Amino acid sequence: MFGKSAELSSLSKVLPRNIALIGFMAVGKSAVGRNLARRLQRRFVDLDRLIEKAEGKKVREIFAAKGEAYFRQLEKRTLHEVLQLDGQVIATGGGVIMDDENLDLLRRQTTLIGLAAPIDTLLARAGTGPKRPLLKSADRRQQVEELMRQRESRYGQAHFTVDTNHLTLAQVVDQIIERLNDRGRPACKR
Repeated sequence: MFGKSAELSSLSKVLPRNIALIGFMAVGKSAVGRNLARRLQRRFVDLDRLIEKAEGKKVREIFAAKGEAYFRQLEKRTLHEVLQLDGQVIATGGGVIMDDENLDLLRRQTTLIGLAAPIDTLLARAGTGPKRPLLKSADRRQQVEELMRQRESRYGQAHFTVDTNHLTLAQVVDQIIERLNDRGRPACKR
């Protein structure tokens, strides 16, 4: 136990102001973010939940009533507001990186961590209910494949990526902490 406590204490000295998680819907950003924040003793922020609270509606209801463009404006404004504070783990929405300003801001002001999983895993995790407004398609697989093609290069701009497939939540968080530790160590001179 002392080893993990000492590791986290030394890690807190080299951590960036904020850590942000990006990745496709259902990849686990919220669950991983919540657990990572707990382990690092940081505030957890879920952009979608903040937007829902401010609007008094679920994301799917916002999409249905006012459209994706309106939601993306809310998302952009909320991201800017959130990044005014330090010491947070931020779970972003899956499409936040499609805006050039958002992606640039995240790359500059956070350690940007990508979470990834194969399409079959994402489809299984997303379920078949109405909670995912961008998956209202007769062919959900085709819709996910198309969205992934559109977003792939942007997700690839994360400072590092962790594949969440076949890992427990604790294992994903452990890998992130290990990678953060590696980023904080000085490079060996050869």
